[in-house]
Amino acid sequence: MQVYQNKVREYEKAALKLGKVLNRLSTIRLLAFIISLVLIVFLANERFIYLLLAAVPLCVLGFGLLINRYNSLVFTRRHTAFLKEINEDEILKLENKLSGFPAGEYYLDRAHPYVSDLDIFGSHSLFQLLNRTATESGQILLAEWLNAPASKDIILARQQAIQELTPKLDWRQQFQASGKHYKYKKSDYNQLLAWIDKPEKLLPRQSRYIVASILLSVLSTTVAVYYGVHAFSGEYVIYLIPLTIILGVNFLILRKIKPIFKDILDNVHNKEILGSYQLLIKSIESNEFQATRLKKLQKAFSENNYSAGKEIGKLQKILEIVDNTGNKFYPVFNIFWLLDIYWIIMTEKWKVKNKSYLSVWASAVSEFEVLSSLAGFHYSNPSFAFPDILDKPYNIHFEEIGHPLIGPEKRVSNNFNLHSRGEIAMITGSNMAGKSTFLRTVGVNLTLAFMGAPCCAKAAQVSNLQIFTSMRTRDNLEEGISSFYAELKRIEQLLKLVESNQPVFFLLDEMFKGTNSKDRHKGGFSLIRQLAELNAFGIISTHDLELAGLAGKQEIVSNYSFNSKIKEGEIIFNYKLTQGLCNDFNASELMKKSGI
Repeated sequence: MQVYQNKVREYEKAALKLGKVLNRLSTIRLLAFIISLVLIVFLANERFIYLLLAAVPLCVLGFGLLINRYNSLVFTRRHTAFLKEINEDEILKLENKLSGFPAGEYYLDRAHPYVSDLDIFGSHSLFQLLNRTATESGQILLAEWLNAPASKDIILARQQAIQELTPKLDWRQQFQASGKHYKYKKSDYNQLLAWIDKPEKLLPRQSRYIVASILLSVLSTTVAVYYGVHAFSGEYVIYLIPLTIILGVNFLILRKIKPIFKDILDNVHNKEILGSYQLLIKSIESNEFQATRLKKLQKAFSENNYSAGKEIGKLQKILEIVDNTGNKFYPVFNIFWLLDIYWIIMTEKWKVKNKSYLSVWASAVSEFEVLSSLAGFHYSNPSFAFPDILDKPYNIHFEEIGHPLIGPEKRVSNNFNLHSRGEIAMITGSNMAGKSTFLRTVGVNLTLAFMGAPCCAKAAQVSNLQIFTSMRTRDNLEEGISSFYAELKRIEQLLKLVESNQPVFFLLDEMFKGTNSKDRHKGGFSLIRQLAELNAFGIISTHDLELAGLAGKQEIVSNYSFNSKIKEGEIIFNYKLTQGLCNDFNASELMKKSGI
């Protein structure tokens, strides 16, 4: 945390210093404008024509340089503010204050095998803890990695990349800040790709349109000049008729292509997304990497002997020009020179040349963002270990595993192992002793492991498994589904998944809690026996000591427990996993505390 606090102070001082420089430069710019204006007026009044001709371009050039310098400093100050914000965010994440971060709730799928039960998305979620992306495509990719376990080869490649990026604190933060200069709204990224994929309208007939625009531009300009020259002599009517005809033809052409130009104008906001990608690509292109995955991603920006950053810059400039066509002078120039045709053709040429690469560039940037996010997570938690991914199936080994969403000052770690198919751990415990939290601890760390991230553990070895949970089943009034029926549907999904013979690791919390105790006990034991017969692999938690004892006696499960103690009317939890059945009861004491 000290590193981040030092950087917050460093960037705060830099921002204040830049603010003072900007104030001085703003004053200098104003003085330069006044002096230039006075000088030009003086030279014009004194009729110093040659000096005036020299002074005007020099004054304009000098003032333009001052404006560029000012804009550059504004960008630097904003970048510095982003760096300060990034380090403040890292401090909040270390303190587990996640409420102000994007929760990614739109990526939450209730039907998913595990995300809704393990706090992957939503308030105080793993997504909030990990996410350091700036683009929408980066967030989407992070959500995809959280939603689906990767293969062993991909996991190892990601681990190598994350380990290389972890110590590159300054580069990672500069990279993250580069993406913050342009804000985006949800779905902007998909709209950009959809617009780029639209078919070309003028490009197939560009020769016809360009020849026509050149001829009409020359004619309209020539006639307009002649009209202007002869207007003073009174001989202008003869030139007004052809000028009107030519401009009428120009108007008809512009009206015909107006929908095409309007489509570009409607998508001109894409220049902001493109600007974000351009800055991020520039940051990637300017660095050297050793990890195989990072080098492959970096290479995506320089294929075919041109820079992706420069190509994106070209389209961004076209869109900036189009964005400025709303000024009062543009329609006059446009009716004479048919400028819309050139912007449309230039845009469509860019699309034809680069549309097949844009999604590749965006994907590479997004993966860099996600890998950098996970490296930031690792940098902030250096004690977290990268797991070994085992070739043999059905094996989980964690040393001192804890929940990453619980702060280190409150986190209690445990050892946990399951080593063969058909092995089921059953966990009993008193109320609030930590059963459900432990199930989520194992599930969340497996999610981290299978996306290539470090786990909240001292050491870990895991097989590549499909995670499946049934912990927070909800009723659905709209569909008329009770919580009990919703749980049955989840169990049905689990049984089909296990029967498919793919390696599955399940987490079941308080089976059949939506029905009466007799049916719950009977159904629970039947399910445990069925899972054992299917050689299922996972963890079940329950309050039902009789059920756990019966299953343990028949050697269907291995019993573990969390226990508590009551001392001087206070319930004390140690949150340590022990072998055997739970040996304490605290429900009566909790009810007494509630006034019952």
